[in-house]
Amino acid sequence: MSYALETRGLCKRFGAIQVTKSVDLRIAHGARHALIGPNGAGKTTLVNLCTGMFKPSSGAILLNGSDITSASAQRRVGGGLVRTFQINTLFNGLTVAENLAIPVAQRLGRSWKPWGRTGGDRAVAEEVVRLMDELNLLALASKTIADLAYGQRRLVEIAIAMALQPKVLLLDEPAAGIPNGESGMILDLLERLPDAMSIVFIEHDMNLVFRFARRISVLVEGAVLLEGSVDEIRNDQRVRDVYLGRRHHD
Repeated sequence: MSYALETRGLCKRFGAIQVTKSVDLRIAHGARHALIGPNGAGKTTLVNLCTGMFKPSSGAILLNGSDITSASAQRRVGGGLVRTFQINTLFNGLTVAENLAIPVAQRLGRSWKPWGRTGGDRAVAEEVVRLMDELNLLALASKTIADLAYGQRRLVEIAIAMALQPKVLLLDEPAAGIPNGESGMILDLLERLPDAMSIVFIEHDMNLVFRFARRISVLVEGAVLLEGSVDEIRNDQRVRDVYLGRRHHD
């Protein structure tokens, strides 16, 4: 069976420290798969391995059945593996539409420089409008990033990833830094994403995890402690002891 994304016996060592320990992860096509675990569990390291930021010490990574273990980060993006970052890297002086135009132009092979104000490229502009309409972000199109609330910036970050038309989207804490009670805006956007696209996300907001995920992998000290459905993870005593219970008392 071919998976959208798969890791086989994935290991990563930094000197004498092993931070990823023989991780087997299978992400189905159209998955909504959460990676949870306490701080230091190796979640972001695992995503960095999948996207090519780190090279594994051993093991393999497959994208749609093809081995990408040695592929460059750029080639992985070209193959449909795209990520967002926990800390966003937007151009504060540009509008939302201009920020989105940059990856759209990159994907379409067009030259587009917002600083030149040359009128832009019609194909790029039409694609940006289509994307913002799909994600219900048209109201933000002319606002500069500097004028957006933090939660709105996180929405734009996801939209920028979507501009690259991913087949597998990796989200690194999409709700991080958003005030309590406002994570619903992230959930609303996530639910607008195409059903056929596989989504893997790291998240500490367990309300968002339990509402959006269909499968959950629990990482502890670099290894997968357990994988299962939302109900299986929610009701597992080991998860409560290692992660959920600990957070409950924080």
